[in-house]
Amino acid sequence: MKRIERLDKMVLVRGMFYLFTFLPFYLSCTPTPENVQKSDSLPPIYPDYCDVTIPVNIAPLNFLLREDCEAVEVKAGDIIINARCNQAVFDLDDWKQLMTTSAGKSLDVTVTALVNGQWIQYKSFQWHVVSDRVDPYLTYRLIEPDYEIFNHLQIQQRCVENFDITPIAHYEQLENRCMNCHTFANQSPELSMMYVRGQGGGAILNQNGQLSKLNIPGSVYFCFSPNGRYITYSTQNIIPAFHSDPSKRLEVYDASSNVYVADLQEHRILSTSLLSDSLKFETFPTFSPDGKYIYYCAADTVSLPRDIRRLHYALVRIPFDEATATFGTQVDTLFRERSVCHPRISPDGLYLLYTVADYGTFPIWHPEADLQMMNLETGAIDTLAIVNSHKSDTYHSWSSNSRWFVFASKRDNGLYGKPYFCYVDKDGKAHKPFCLPQEYPTFYDNNLKSFNAPELGKGPLPFTVDDVAKAMKQEYIQFTQ
Repeated sequence: MKRIERLDKMVLVRGMFYLFTFLPFYLSCTPTPENVQKSDSLPPIYPDYCDVTIPVNIAPLNFLLREDCEAVEVKAGDIIINARCNQAVFDLDDWKQLMTTSAGKSLDVTVTALVNGQWIQYKSFQWHVVSDRVDPYLTYRLIEPDYEIFNHLQIQQRCVENFDITPIAHYEQLENRCMNCHTFANQSPELSMMYVRGQGGGAILNQNGQLSKLNIPGSVYFCFSPNGRYITYSTQNIIPAFHSDPSKRLEVYDASSNVYVADLQEHRILSTSLLSDSLKFETFPTFSPDGKYIYYCAADTVSLPRDIRRLHYALVRIPFDEATATFGTQVDTLFRERSVCHPRISPDGLYLLYTVADYGTFPIWHPEADLQMMNLETGAIDTLAIVNSHKSDTYHSWSSNSRWFVFASKRDNGLYGKPYFCYVDKDGKAHKPFCLPQEYPTFYDNNLKSFNAPELGKGPLPFTVDDVAKAMKQEYIQFTQ
């Protein structure tokens, strides 16, 4: 025993010797700025984190410098990073302390790089740190960028306060099936649902970690009611088609679509002819936070695919009474200037966020697809110029405090979608969005999957990929009309 203790001490002493002997050598290998030349340009960093508004609980904004440099120094508040490479990676504990002390303030960030033997200090930028927290969990689908291919599909949950990732549904456990649309009720992990497609598939309902398989015929897009008893959903006959125009790649349209409500307690389907008009396409339904309306998109039928450019969806709504489970008798049109999809209302009921495109119902392949936000009290529309890009911006969801939303954007290369977060302040003003930070700054350069349908949640989901695989073997819970 004493011999083991002596060996342990020898190892410790030897380790300390190497640490103090070679640490100065390694530190000296990373040069520090001298004879600095100042630039009037912002640093070419990726992702673009220059002058963005961020929540106090976000993970470190690690980035790389799109410059052939020998070393880089980054100063952010009282943090200084020196690296013999073009990457800035923050220590997680140091970052959390920086965010805590900077909440409610603007933080100056300065990047200095050694380029061709010359130190260049770029124009400083700011991180505006707000105390309004973003919901800490993000679920999303990782999918091939063509979207009509679902090989090796995954649904993951990421903690945005750090870099922890948990698989929720995985192709290896689900016979390489298509799976999509994991959605929370009121951003709560206690109630959520997703679909697993194909023979034997169904809607996998999570109720406090207890999973069940529902047979809701034809259901595609859905949203929970505020009390969690109902979902409103659309049924679709989805047709993918390829463009002959080389500037466009893929078009997806509905040969037919209707909207219904499913009662998750009594397992029955509720319908009205106003939501299943044979002369209309109805899709993308969502409940208002007070449960009094179902907002959705509706278009007059046209001959498809020939008249696809004449397919324009309007933003509409119909009253719904949760207490009596009855629909109203009139449909109101709120917006019809461009083709609308994916309406989502902020939890406080003040703002309605939606996507607009020139035509059609599948904006992920429309570079002109943009987000707009309607003030439901005044009817005023914000075109969100600071948010949108020259590529597709869509598939959005709100944080539970109504101060943040996340959306999928193809702004980098038009091919791969990535999650971006946008702050909406108390006056309803949107701020410049930022990309989901990653542990390794080169992640997005090496990732060959699109982040699709991002959804924010208040906590971790209480089930695993194995639980989903087991639920798939259950008998269906049938719904009647």
